[in-house]
Amino acid sequence: MQTRLARLYQKGDLRVEMDTVPAPGPGEVLLKMAAAGICGSDLHYYQDGGFGPVRVREPIIPGHEASGRVSQAGEGVDLKAGTLVAVNPSQPCGHCEYCLKGLPIHCLDMRFMGSAMRLPHEQGMFREWLVVPARQCFEMAAETTAAEAACSEPLAVCLHAASRAGEISGKRVLVTGAGPIGCLMVAAARYHGAAEIVVTDLADAALARAKAMGASRTINVSRDAASLAEFEAGKGYFDLVFECSAAAPAIRSAIAAIRPRGTIVQVGVTGEIPVPLNAIVGKELHIHGTQRFHEEFAPAARLIASRKIDVRPIISHSLPLEEAAAAFTLAGDRTAACKVQLTF
Repeated sequence: MQTRLARLYQKGDLRVEMDTVPAPGPGEVLLKMAAAGICGSDLHYYQDGGFGPVRVREPIIPGHEASGRVSQAGEGVDLKAGTLVAVNPSQPCGHCEYCLKGLPIHCLDMRFMGSAMRLPHEQGMFREWLVVPARQCFEMAAETTAAEAACSEPLAVCLHAASRAGEISGKRVLVTGAGPIGCLMVAAARYHGAAEIVVTDLADAALARAKAMGASRTINVSRDAASLAEFEAGKGYFDLVFECSAAAPAIRSAIAAIRPRGTIVQVGVTGEIPVPLNAIVGKELHIHGTQRFHEEFAPAARLIASRKIDVRPIISHSLPLEEAAAAFTLAGDRTAACKVQLTF
């Protein structure tokens, strides 16, 4: 069987090609892919050839946010043909030191679809047909759209970030950066009972989506940075910050605006940047990193299926696989796009 797919050879060189698809074995399913979102890491692969130490060193099929419909089930699988599923791209080994300690996110032999961290690279989901273990497939409600189901992975990222923050209910929250993850972080904070959610960004379009996802107030810091001053008075206003931009100015403003002993969860990823250690020490801040997810994927799929978290406001564009290069270009334009998805 043949499938169309999008394969990245190097920076800017994304080609739509054909390849073979195996039959599903025991415990596996063959999926007719439906929708797949372009993530920030996919965009970095395409625009820059990688991010930080992670580089594209051989051809890779990107894509780790996807949904598909069951076409054929292997032995021992009871998923019915036509069922819409969200696909979990994470495959921890289950037997390394960290898996045995209950920390599969830090698996020493992690296989994460569409990732260039390993060599050979783990191939991703920007393809028309895909065989995956059935345990990675999460059935969605009949009324859920394929586009919504494909947002399960980024929402799981945000639910895990929320778990790193501790108690959110009743807290005053700042979210810096209103890209897809920032907007879903707003939704997650609202779901967990935040009393107030202020969002900062440089683009009005991004901030409008943050408002649609539940932000109490938005600030365009490119023209109204002075508005942040009110939050810096008295050693800071916010109890909790989700830093989703990975931009040095945003990180500095977050540190200035958070109260003593407040918590910053660093969601955005970048290289090395200077930080004001004196303020971190002086305010006795709690700073937590957050990476990917594990047990949060199933709840993310359920929240989307029930629309207790409505992800539709972030889905800005859907383009067919044949227009993959154009989709990546569009995804890089934050004035026009939020979550850009490929359809199959």
